[in-house]
Amino acid sequence: IQDNVLNRNFKVAGPNQVWLADSTELSYGPKGQFKIRLSGVLDLCGRRLIASFLSTTETAAAEIQVFKQAFEQAGDVHPLIHTDRGAAYTAKAFNHFLTGHKVMRSMSRPGTPYDNAPMERWWNEFKAHWMERHPMPNTYEELVKLVNEGIHYFNYLDRSPERNGLTPVEYWNEAA
Repeated sequence: IQDNVLNRNFKVAGPNQVWLADSTELSYGPKGQFKIRLSGVLDLCGRRLIASFLSTTETAAAEIQVFKQAFEQAGDVHPLIHTDRGAAYTAKAFNHFLTGHKVMRSMSRPGTPYDNAPMERWWNEFKAHWMERHPMPNTYEELVKLVNEGIHYFNYLDRSPERNGLTPVEYWNEAA
């Protein structure tokens, strides 16, 4: 268990300074009867989702996979990594993996989702403004396609006054 180093300081000067991580549950199937976890890593700079991974369970292995993607995409960076205190993020294997990347860790206080508010907001907007506005995917393949299209939309097309009218990727590139 780590201290809340981030302490709700959600302002950063540039990319790869602070990454937030979390996972959320999604449904698919004719009656929404199948459940899957979507893990994500969000760069606070521009609120850009830099990596995602779908898994049937919420485990350290799934979180290691999403962070492998993030580090492959970002290169040799050493961001502050902020998560909640879920079992996947407190697991020995996950923390050993992060130690190899020489990052600093931060964790939300127990029962305090506001400590990871930008990540929670990203999931909320993704679900409310993307997933719920599209028909329920019947198959896993349809779900993967819908998730990937949604991530692309929110990273490359979603403009916000909070980013001076830029998309997350445009904002991130200007700050780099």
